[in-house]
Amino acid sequence: MIQKLDIQIAVEAEGWAGEDELEHLAGRVLEAAAEYLRREEDQPFPGMPIEVSLVFSDDEQVRAINAEWRGQDKPTNVLSFPAFPLVPGGKPGPMLGDIIVARETVEREAAELDKSFTDHLTHLMVHGFLHLFGYDHMVVEEAERMESLETRILASLGLSDPYAG
Repeated sequence: MIQKLDIQIAVEAEGWAGEDELEHLAGRVLEAAAEYLRREEDQPFPGMPIEVSLVFSDDEQVRAINAEWRGQDKPTNVLSFPAFPLVPGGKPGPMLGDIIVARETVEREAAELDKSFTDHLTHLMVHGFLHLFGYDHMVVEEAERMESLETRILASLGLSDPYAG
């Protein structure tokens, strides 16, 4: 697998695993997603690794960001902020964008879904990463395409379909 990403990690809340562990997980997950997009979706990449920021936060911070940027005064599991507008299949620039994850929401959802925290976090990292490449789920056709990609990327990582059942 050729490195296509320069992953920057920030842990901004308590309760997360150590930075080295999160960096290892993020590297494995996001590099696999990038390789899958390149191989299966003909996603172009620049000649050098593109930078993506992954922020491990909490419900309080994510609620504030969600209220400010999306007008929704509530926490959510993951937020993605592309550095530049990108449509699926478009070539990214040197900066891809930011993915922000809320720990308490991930924990709560993992328990509700009867999944491990790490498996659910992996799914959300893939989900957020696809948003940075222009994928979305606001209309049915786009949602089906994005969910199908998520499912196939997660399968490449040995994880089951998060949308089954």
